[in-house]
Amino acid sequence: MSRNKKAGSSPKKKIIIPIAVIALLFLGIGIGMSYFKSSLYTVMKVPDFELTDQNNKKITNKDMLGKVYLVEFFFSKCPTICPVMNTNMRFIEDEINNPDFGIISISIDPENDTPELLKQHAHKIGAKSPNWHFLTGDRAYIGNLADEFDIYVGDKEDESENLNHSGMIALVDKEGNIRCRYNKENMPILYYSGLNYEDAEGKIPKLNGKFHPDREILIEDIKKLLK
Repeated sequence: MSRNKKAGSSPKKKIIIPIAVIALLFLGIGIGMSYFKSSLYTVMKVPDFELTDQNNKKITNKDMLGKVYLVEFFFSKCPTICPVMNTNMRFIEDEINNPDFGIISISIDPENDTPELLKQHAHKIGAKSPNWHFLTGDRAYIGNLADEFDIYVGDKEDESENLNHSGMIALVDKEGNIRCRYNKENMPILYYSGLNYEDAEGKIPKLNGKFHPDREILIEDIKKLLK
């Protein structure tokens, strides 16, 4: 009888072992996915740049090494998305409040945006950090730089397009790498939006929209990189 009982218990063990293995496998996948979602994707090295800021100082990408910073393209007389982007940047500046954080705002209208005018603009919007550089320089150089970032800026030679630009923002880590998070489909988003939205999901841009989902995730990701 005891031999029969032993023989009868063997199939149960065979069932229990695979279930345990499957459970561990799913646990491992869950932990892996959690890490995958919390880690940030490396897009590329930030393009080299050298431009003049609002204090008539030359600023390069090498000057920003050791800092986590954002890069945007804008112009001071922009009547549409630039004020929205500036407001969101100011909010992030206040929220982060860290000497190792900076912002690079590159004007696509350098003929108007001289260092003197950019200094007035910085004062007007309430920029406080010495690491927030409003940059100006040669327009062709800036257009090529935007191409290297893969952030849209209109062609200088096209009168109807030359002051058009994207509302996208690049996030750069302390080592000079452009970083981003993954979306719900586990694909890198590449860049963050500096715009406001009508909806919480960030699908319908609206200048006076009350939602700014990318601003919130940018703050989270900046804090990750500052650790």
